[in-house]
Amino acid sequence: MNTVPHALSARTWREYGYLWVALLLAPFGLAYALLVPSLGAGLLVTVVGLFLVGGLVLGGRGWGSAHRGLARSALGVDVDAPPAFVRPRGFWRSLAAMLFDGTGWRALLFLFVTFPLTIFSFVVSTTFLAVGLGGITYWTWWWSLPLQGFPGGARERGFSIQNGHWYWVANTPPRIALVALGGLVFLLVWPFLTHGLTSLHRGLVRGLLGPTSGSIRVAALRASRAAAVEDADARLRRIERDLHDGTQARLVAVAMQLGEAREQLAAGGDPALAADLLDTAHASTKEALTELREIARGIHPPALDDGLAVALETLAARAPLPVTVDVDASVDDAVLAPAVRSIAYFTVAELLTNVAKHARATGAYVLVDRPDTATLRLRVRDDGRGGAVVVTGGTDGERTGLAGLVERIASVDGTFHLSSPEGGPTVVDVTLPTSTRA
Repeated sequence: MNTVPHALSARTWREYGYLWVALLLAPFGLAYALLVPSLGAGLLVTVVGLFLVGGLVLGGRGWGSAHRGLARSALGVDVDAPPAFVRPRGFWRSLAAMLFDGTGWRALLFLFVTFPLTIFSFVVSTTFLAVGLGGITYWTWWWSLPLQGFPGGARERGFSIQNGHWYWVANTPPRIALVALGGLVFLLVWPFLTHGLTSLHRGLVRGLLGPTSGSIRVAALRASRAAAVEDADARLRRIERDLHDGTQARLVAVAMQLGEAREQLAAGGDPALAADLLDTAHASTKEALTELREIARGIHPPALDDGLAVALETLAARAPLPVTVDVDASVDDAVLAPAVRSIAYFTVAELLTNVAKHARATGAYVLVDRPDTATLRLRVRDDGRGGAVVVTGGTDGERTGLAGLVERIASVDGTFHLSSPEGGPTVVDVTLPTSTRA
């Protein structure tokens, strides 16, 4: 795209074409925008009729989509679509959501505001273009103009300016050249003028037809909540699979061994064989208990019952490399939601696991503090080789690694920041709200 507009550039003609199309759509858009409040006033006493009004408000989203597409193709402005409308459950909640849909009303405001702006822009731009083209071609058609009468009985043909008894007619070579020069000036100004007028339309498209910061945040939270639900479902399926394929099978084997030992003893069989069966069942029971503890630890670490600081110290003690844990005195478990403590624990555990597996580090440092009363901050730093990145992936809906951390943290409206240049160090900063309540 050219940076400086001129009369022969494709950008200028696309912008001028946008004004033409916008002019054709403007009356219909204005009629639609005025229909919604007028129809709403007439149907205010009804209930079912308000659903029609709500449908028209949502229809404003369609107008917004059409104008975003037009602006994208003709003006080169790419505006993201607002989040899709989500109909809540319940009759009254659904009706209220339709009637007060902010995206729809902003689109209706766009239709109302752009009507006079489109007419003004089109008229001004077309006038400059017409005057410019007429001026530079004046020398080819001025002679075809009709004769005009002037004071003193003079009759001449050509473009004229008259003020009382004074008049000026462009019918001589110098004057014709002056008109052509004026037309050239108009043509040189026309692209800049058109670009300035369409810039006003660009601003309105960005301001009224794009997503608001609030709607982006709500959509991101909705997506993170959905990811958290999928992650929880995947964890439940994994726990069920571990119990079914591991612990349950082992306990079934224990039951069979105990039954066989009982039969041996009841039938007066070999006591040594019965003792071997009991020893095997005893060992299998202890292994099953170990597996159950591991599964329970994956659901809720027992160390968290003694506080986040104790849990992190225990985690650091089990790490395969030296880990220093520094928990600030401001971190009070009483003000931290249980879900936040659990996410904080599993976040540090996942990060330390990554350090041990991939970083080739000689040690790690964990800092936990509260920069303010509503925020818990975690920092995990290692002296490894760096180069860590967040890679999305996972199968069967299960999120793993850093990507899983990002989604789990986002599910409670937290933030995740990774700094890992080649050669290290790798620093991960995580902030979590102290409460999960909105």
